[in-house]
Amino acid sequence: MPINSKGCATMTTNVTIGHSNVVTGPLGLGTNKVGGHNLFAHLNDDDGRAVVRAALNNGITTLDTAYMYGVGRSEELIGEVLRDYHRDEVVIADKAAQDPDNDLRPNNRPEFLVEAVDQALQRLGTDYIDIFYIHFPDADTPKYEAVGALQQLKEAGKIRAIGVSNFSIEQVREANQDGYVDVVEDAYSLVQREAEEQLFPYLQDQGISFVPYYPLASGVLTGKYTGNEHFGPDDWQSHNRNFKADRFRAITAGMAKVRAIADDHHVTPSQLVLAWYIKNPAVAVVIPGARKAEQVKQNAVSLDVKLNDFEYQAIDRIFNDLP
Repeated sequence: MPINSKGCATMTTNVTIGHSNVVTGPLGLGTNKVGGHNLFAHLNDDDGRAVVRAALNNGITTLDTAYMYGVGRSEELIGEVLRDYHRDEVVIADKAAQDPDNDLRPNNRPEFLVEAVDQALQRLGTDYIDIFYIHFPDADTPKYEAVGALQQLKEAGKIRAIGVSNFSIEQVREANQDGYVDVVEDAYSLVQREAEEQLFPYLQDQGISFVPYYPLASGVLTGKYTGNEHFGPDDWQSHNRNFKADRFRAITAGMAKVRAIADDHHVTPSQLVLAWYIKNPAVAVVIPGARKAEQVKQNAVSLDVKLNDFEYQAIDRIFNDLP
């Protein structure tokens, strides 16, 4: 039984991924800041290892990584940490598509994916990957052929569940032509709800699980902004629609309402938002990232937040009419 950050046993509802036999808890760890030196400045590998250990020691047993996180470095760091844990108690979700022999452009060819899985297994130091995603679609490979290659790897025991990520609804349908897709990972949050329109109904009909990334919407759903901040052209926020003008102010006003509900539960706005995903029937696993171990411990508290239906619906409605 997992142990939470308070040192108490945590009871969580486990989730089965798609048509597979992969079972996971509802809260995972996104590891793009574990070894992702090509994506984030000033990362430290010791911090990355500590982040992974903090997750595994606090009831978070699903680790979501990718070749592109440090061009294999994230996988290596996770593999180092896993030596100190029982492999069958950890769910590893990995992703690949970027071709190192072609300027990291997406490649979905079956032979490339087979090689990518074998190389990922070596970096992780394991003989199977629980969930393997095609990270991005390429321009020309038939998606059912790409997934067919993963199905062969699944039958061989090298992977246990098949996923696709960053696919359009049309590409998801094509990929699932033979019914092999178990899970889709894509952007989704309280302030980015497009997936609800077409993707969610299809996934529900097909028995496919969904994993959202960027659940805290690059920090705008953490409650740390007031709405009075101003971002210059050199600030990364200036390139994100959620930080622009009226939309930014509307989101921060909504977060004030989230904070009021969070106060009732004696948790932070971030913890309450993560609890909303955990209760969301369309979401299998939510995978917030973290740079420091303490952030992981704070995220784990969301496993203990029990929203009632009224609170869940209230949070759901707060951001319905954003500019």
